[in-house]
Amino acid sequence: MAPKRAIRIAGCSGSTTDRRNAMTLLASNYENDPIDVLVGDWMSEGNMTGRANAKFTGQIDAYEPTFLEALEPALPYIAKYRIKVAVNAGASDTQKLHQVVTKIIKTKGLNLSVAWISGDEVLPQLLEAQKRGESPFENICTEEKLDEWQFEPISAQAYLGGLGIAKALEKGADIVVCGRVSDASPLIGAAYWWHNWQRSELDKLANTFVAGHLSECSSYSTGGNYTGFKNLECLGWTNIGYPIVEISHSGEIVVTKNKGSGGEVSVNTLTSQFLYEIQGPWYYNSDVTAILDDISFEQLSTNRVALRGVKGALPPPTTKVGITAKPIYQAEMHWFLTGLDVPAKARMIEQQIRAQMAPHIHNFSKLSFQIIGSPAENPTNQNAATVDFRVIAQARKAEDLAPAKFVRPCIDPIMCAYPGATPHLDLRQAFPKESFEYYVTLLPQASIAHQAHLSTGEVLTIPPPTATKTYPKHQPTQDSTINTVNLNTFGATVRAPLGTIVHARSGDKGSDCNVGFWVRYQDEYAWLQNLLSADFMKQLLANEYKGGRVERCEFPGLKAVHFLLKDHLDRGVSCTTSVDFLGKNCAEYLRSRVVEVPLRFVARGKI
Repeated sequence: MAPKRAIRIAGCSGSTTDRRNAMTLLASNYENDPIDVLVGDWMSEGNMTGRANAKFTGQIDAYEPTFLEALEPALPYIAKYRIKVAVNAGASDTQKLHQVVTKIIKTKGLNLSVAWISGDEVLPQLLEAQKRGESPFENICTEEKLDEWQFEPISAQAYLGGLGIAKALEKGADIVVCGRVSDASPLIGAAYWWHNWQRSELDKLANTFVAGHLSECSSYSTGGNYTGFKNLECLGWTNIGYPIVEISHSGEIVVTKNKGSGGEVSVNTLTSQFLYEIQGPWYYNSDVTAILDDISFEQLSTNRVALRGVKGALPPPTTKVGITAKPIYQAEMHWFLTGLDVPAKARMIEQQIRAQMAPHIHNFSKLSFQIIGSPAENPTNQNAATVDFRVIAQARKAEDLAPAKFVRPCIDPIMCAYPGATPHLDLRQAFPKESFEYYVTLLPQASIAHQAHLSTGEVLTIPPPTATKTYPKHQPTQDSTINTVNLNTFGATVRAPLGTIVHARSGDKGSDCNVGFWVRYQDEYAWLQNLLSADFMKQLLANEYKGGRVERCEFPGLKAVHFLLKDHLDRGVSCTTSVDFLGKNCAEYLRSRVVEVPLRFVARGKI
């Protein structure tokens, strides 16, 4: 049988809060811009924990309801054009989501078969293995042992690969709903099914895995969260498009976007998305490991970019597991500080609040006072002179953050506070809300019962990979470049923000933060390689550096230097007290830091 043509897969959602109209937009335009499969990501470490608690308490449905808002209006077009759908929106109740989707389709009188994937919920297996002493289940971010964790698990979800999705599509499913599969798994499963690949075709799988990473955050590949965003204004900021990945039978990848949309697909936009969330030059998935040392992108034409240089290797014998604990509680309130002497004003109100809290403060597991922003020099309006003073606390029990113990002590100093003392009048955040500790570890794939459930009632078991490779605990790291060049050889310099000529992108994985930097020209890259050592990164971080491990690698094909900041974030998005709860602003902070930039690079123009 001759190989099928390249499959065209559109990434239509990157989170629960992505634009809801993407599925309908893409599916309804099939005749002008055909696609074969719609894939989407509705899960994150943030909503995984909340949905796990919803299942534990039984208060609300534990799947992700925003998926239905996107799917339902698109269903007539999906049925008409026979477009396949594979998504990870099941959260902690994929079976219930399957039932709801099936009912909606039946109500509409459409002929669509719905399958669902199970096996990601692994708390019993994990606790039994812990009891037998099979593993310390070390936290891959903090290196803490699970026995040392001070919280009670209520859920554990493993990141599944894409082969359950592939098997469901092979058996005739039109829509496949999943819980915690990896973000790239829907695309891997779709391509694996379409081309009838085998598990041994590692290069094809690795290319597809990276393609899945490029598309899983939807518009991040077409201009969203991109440091060159100012150049996109003329291309349309209000209608930034969605990535469409074309995958040939041989595994070659081309990324484009839906016709008529804004933004762009370029080497730079894809470099931005690629550097987001990776942990180094080895990229792990349940189905394959992608070796990224030689990765590059080639601009084929306007809005068409080819992926090059990815190599495949065996998958690890384990997969990542996210463990959610019983909730803790968090409350916060805000003051406004304006004009002169901001540090002294903050010091005064903090001491006054601490004095009021003294009888209860021992029950707080965390208490933080934060100045957010800085007043402009010689401001021309009052807003420019004002910063936010944030008080945030966490405790094991909700009653420990009751109004008499938190918000009243925060507000009561108002008549004896700093000049201009003004609290925020909206105190809804000052009452205790649930927050969830999250622990990331590894579980053998052989311990997971990965299954595909068809609409006929048939259940297909997906065996773990028979060939795997155990990788070192830490990624390859290089504290400084081996391509040493004296920085003085780049000529006269000017003090300027690093981001004057350097792009960057950062993100979170648990409490780890990654940040990648890249430049436009090869001579700029020689400078960047030599400037950005691990030690210089610690200097750039300044007061943000917490003493953690810094891992560094280079991607010459992208003119990029990448850093993994171990345990840099405050425990992760589900329970952090940081306003940069996704680690995305770390890159923007670092780009704003002033360094010595070669004058001739600046003369080429700013980013």
